[in-house]
Amino acid sequence: MIIIGEKINGAIPKTAEAILNKDEGYIRELALKQAEFGANYIDVCAGTDPSIEVETLKWLIDIVQDSVETPICIDSSDVDIILELLPYVKKPGMINSVSEEYGKCDRLMPKAADTPWKIIALTCDNNGISLDSQVKVKIGEVIMEKAKKYGIDEDRIYIDPLVTTLSTTENAIASFVETMAGIREKYPRVHFTSGLSNISFGMPFRSAVNRSFLTLAMNAGMDSAIMDPLSPDMRATLYATEALLGQDRHCRRFLNAFRKGVIGPKK
Repeated sequence: MIIIGEKINGAIPKTAEAILNKDEGYIRELALKQAEFGANYIDVCAGTDPSIEVETLKWLIDIVQDSVETPICIDSSDVDIILELLPYVKKPGMINSVSEEYGKCDRLMPKAADTPWKIIALTCDNNGISLDSQVKVKIGEVIMEKAKKYGIDEDRIYIDPLVTTLSTTENAIASFVETMAGIREKYPRVHFTSGLSNISFGMPFRSAVNRSFLTLAMNAGMDSAIMDPLSPDMRATLYATEALLGQDRHCRRFLNAFRKGVIGPKK
């Protein structure tokens, strides 16, 4: 399972406060802890006014790069900002995100083509986010064909089927799974990811919904997640699910994590 740590995001109130106050120590601690608890990439999202987004992202990226060796996932909806920041990142990581909205694929993919950068691709276009899994599959296929055109191997693409909120869409999981299955049928080496917390927006006890979604999505083939690696309950769910799915030989990761106190009952 490829973990993309979600904690350095201005949409999170405590992180937003740290960004506002230029609390370098808080951001540094988030980077260190996420790396310590298994994040393969650290997502960096400013969540600020667009006029200061580049400045804020550079500040955040500097702290993360100075703190850990873990690659960065640049997170912005603005293509121009991503293009400006790509040369600023020392170690190629992930671009979050590319989609069929307003030419994003055709602007970002050529820049990533001859590099190690990986791409998180969203199944949306100029019409927004569809509730129809077949529409999402078609968008995914368009994205994958463009990646092929630019010489980007399919295993560098992480499709996000954009799970809808359970509180408004009862078949959110079914649609997510159908989208993955439809795209993977044609592109077997593509990866799938998701922002886990999107499923639970508007629900009580969100952490329980997020953990259940993680298990169900992994069982259906999701092999990456934008998630909170600092949550002991989330880590336990991840390790247990890997073991139950036969993805953890002799349950070694689960057992080692338990012995080290990474998961398990609080003492």
